[in-house]
Amino acid sequence: MRSSLKTLILAAAAHVLLAAGAQAAFWRCELPGGIFVVSLPTLTTVSTHEYIVDGAARVTELTVGTTGAVVGRFYYIEPIVPQTPGGIGQTLLDKVQDKASQAAGRAGVEEIWKKVVKNYPTTTHAHTVEYRLESVDQIKKVQNSLETAWRANRDTTLKVSSSDGDSSSDSSGS
Repeated sequence: MRSSLKTLILAAAAHVLLAAGAQAAFWRCELPGGIFVVSLPTLTTVSTHEYIVDGAARVTELTVGTTGAVVGRFYYIEPIVPQTPGGIGQTLLDKVQDKASQAAGRAGVEEIWKKVVKNYPTTTHAHTVEYRLESVDQIKKVQNSLETAWRANRDTTLKVSSSDGDSSSDSSGS
């Protein structure tokens, strides 16, 4: 309840500042899959959750709600690796999966579960903008950057790199 009240107070304060002629602050996130920019006073929710998709993949998702029609989704998806009974042969199974991933990488083909997949027109017209990240750590960095910028109502740019899966930089304006 306190969190909802705090969000309402922050939104009201931002609205008053804008009405008084103050300039809105923006949060900008530059990712390998695109750029997401949001006016901080329009934010209504920032949430994370984890779920399993069809017993095959674990998803950690950050959802960004605004007063507008678009919802931003940043997620990390990882396959649920089958486990052998009692661990017998697990090392062999892990090696086979690793070799398959390496072969796909050398061929320049990303595994399909590593991409954002949309079903036209259903997901395309659902007013969502989606970004697939490479680690749970990147999800946490995006969430922390966004929440910090929102609380301070300060222009902020976060750059998320795909080079090593969890490299990012955050810069704030005054």
